[in-house]
Amino acid sequence: MTNSRASVPTPVNEPVRSYAPGSPERASLQRHLAQMKAQDPVQIPAIIGGEAVMTDTQQDVVAPHEHAHVLGHLHNVGAPEAKQAVDAALAAREAWGRMAWQDRAAIFLKAADLLAGPWRDTLNASTMLGQSKNVYQAEIDSACELIDFLRFNVKFMEFIYEQQPISSPGVWNRTQYRPLEGFVFAVTPFNFTAIQANLPIAPAMMGNTVVFKPSHTATYSAHYTMQLLAEAGLPPGVINMVPGRGAPIGDAIMVHPELAGLHFTGSTRTFKHLWKMAGQHIDTYKGYPRLVGETGGKDFVVAHPSADAQAVATALVRGAFEYQGQKCSAASRAYLPASLWPTIQTAMKEQLDEIKMGTVEDFSNFINAVISERAFNDITSYIDAAKAADGVTLIHGGGYDDSEGYFIEPTVFQVEDPMYRTMCEEIFGPVLTVYVYEDKRFDEILKVVDATSPYALTGSIFAQDRRIIAQATEALEQSAGNFYINDKPTGAVVGQQPFGGARASGTNDKAGAYLNLLRWTSPRSIKETFAPPHHFGYPFLG
Repeated sequence: MTNSRASVPTPVNEPVRSYAPGSPERASLQRHLAQMKAQDPVQIPAIIGGEAVMTDTQQDVVAPHEHAHVLGHLHNVGAPEAKQAVDAALAAREAWGRMAWQDRAAIFLKAADLLAGPWRDTLNASTMLGQSKNVYQAEIDSACELIDFLRFNVKFMEFIYEQQPISSPGVWNRTQYRPLEGFVFAVTPFNFTAIQANLPIAPAMMGNTVVFKPSHTATYSAHYTMQLLAEAGLPPGVINMVPGRGAPIGDAIMVHPELAGLHFTGSTRTFKHLWKMAGQHIDTYKGYPRLVGETGGKDFVVAHPSADAQAVATALVRGAFEYQGQKCSAASRAYLPASLWPTIQTAMKEQLDEIKMGTVEDFSNFINAVISERAFNDITSYIDAAKAADGVTLIHGGGYDDSEGYFIEPTVFQVEDPMYRTMCEEIFGPVLTVYVYEDKRFDEILKVVDATSPYALTGSIFAQDRRIIAQATEALEQSAGNFYINDKPTGAVVGQQPFGGARASGTNDKAGAYLNLLRWTSPRSIKETFAPPHHFGYPFLG
């Protein structure tokens, strides 16, 4: 036993490696990609109580950019295994919740260092192959952002525990930040390995045990993430992975009396469904479950006539088309002044003409495949409808091919109606819609931006005139939880831009900040009186 007062290392954001030609990290990752692609398909089981659970219901996990190539065999689970996972989480809860916070911190700090070192190529390669991310998008996600979540959240945990009340003479007041009573259900998306890992890890860090359901299209990287956590020393049962179809798993877990919280990233429709389930079963639960969700977005870029046209064009290309637009923060609607539109259009098309599309193994490809056949069909239906619609002009792209991989060209439409469906509905693919407005209508356009979409996740304003920046920042106060000035509306960094939005975009509990970790605690106030009174009387009674 030690009576020292621990302090965790001060975190700094993990440096992003360049993977430039000739660099050692490029050669190392390319070797790892080749090895992982050449190996036999891996078995991807459920992990319940630290044990691999195989089932008879298997599903191939394929590379989206080469869908004939099978990466693994996923063992889908159903309601019986989901209940088994809940039992495992509850069985591990007491020992994990009572573990000293310094020991919990050490596990996740070790995971961060393992990922920064020997595990980096594995997580990056599995994300590239399984989720069709280019090398840079994988590096900033499955390496840097996940490392940042691990290191910064440990520091946020320490910060929370340090927040203590004042004490009056003769009294010692304390706050205990208890884990929630029960278990947490983490439901994660396909598009970010870092989010996939952080959703179960953040509650676990605060002493909770978790049932973790990954998206089936991201289970290849989830499989290796679970191995990383095991090597870092995470005890069995703290995080239990249950891959499978959403309904059988969700229906079994959301009605459990000991459900203490839901940590969700995914579609607005699914989150609303789970919220309704919680409401319908509120009398079943031991307490009120914490419902934390980050959902959809219809993210905007607004340019003022004073904006730098070249900067706007670059922000649109990067913001709309990095990772094929499959980011909840992706720029998908733009409002551009007529005076700048010709310059922006020319610059944007010149950059788009330079972009190459193909497999992730070729590091010269900026665009890769969308995640699945279902996504491919959904996105291309929007493209086909827009091509046939009146008042819509195809500016760039519009082509697609799923013969070998789910490839869709970066596509830009210009619309005459700012309420056309591609300006309003979340597409989650490489489709950008532009509305060109008369310069004098800028004030009106700010109102249109705010009223167009039910979402409020990210957005940006481009202007050189400081008065305009101030005006737009105020006018769009409720339109985006992450607001960018003269920058694309994507790329939030842990510890720098805590991420989340409101309205239909979620509960805005800010991943990458201490605010999110607070949601996974149940504070208890403790008052200790050193010399208690021995009679009921007060002086006023004299």
